[in-house]
Amino acid sequence: MDNELLIRALVADADPVVPLAPPWRRTFVWFAGICLLGIFLSIAGNASGALARLTGAGDAMVAEAGAILTALSAGLAAMASAVPGRSRFWPLVPLPSLALWIGASGLGCLRHWILPGMHVADMAETMDCLMFILGVSVPLSAALIFLLRRAAPLRPNLTAALAGLASAAAAASLLGFFHRYDASLIDLGVHLAAVAVVVLLNRAFGGRMLQSAA
Repeated sequence: MDNELLIRALVADADPVVPLAPPWRRTFVWFAGICLLGIFLSIAGNASGALARLTGAGDAMVAEAGAILTALSAGLAAMASAVPGRSRFWPLVPLPSLALWIGASGLGCLRHWILPGMHVADMAETMDCLMFILGVSVPLSAALIFLLRRAAPLRPNLTAALAGLASAAAAASLLGFFHRYDASLIDLGVHLAAVAVVVLLNRAFGGRMLQSAA
């Protein structure tokens, strides 16, 4: 049997391979789902108070923009890092927006010291924020890991951690539209802890799922 016949025999029963969509397109699909979720949450709840707070404080708007940019850049970095042959510097892409998000949120914690009498989050409200970020991050992470499974990443744990950062940032950006009070240092610490938990859980479980799909 010559090479031509051998090749024909090997591909005769092979299923056609569907090309993988570019990272930006798959990120857009994921982020479009987040936008739909945000619209649903806005309809279900009264977000007018949070929107007034965002538009009335420059640092709050910057923090919200930083969270959205972190979700987008981390999601894109996860998609790109999952494709073999892409630049190894993709995981660094979310760092500027992450620094913007954390920095602006930290400045927001100082507002109630400058303007006494403003309502800040108490412990019960802070725990509500924690549960919101964790709860919303679960379906967002699952959707992102599902989109990443066909890419067969060479560094699944890193890719899954980026997916966790994207999901947690997206959940925090959605929370920003319902966060009707100014953050305290404890509130900011709980937010960061929630993000860290989501990243670690994605790295542990999402990385295992991506590794088994490779």
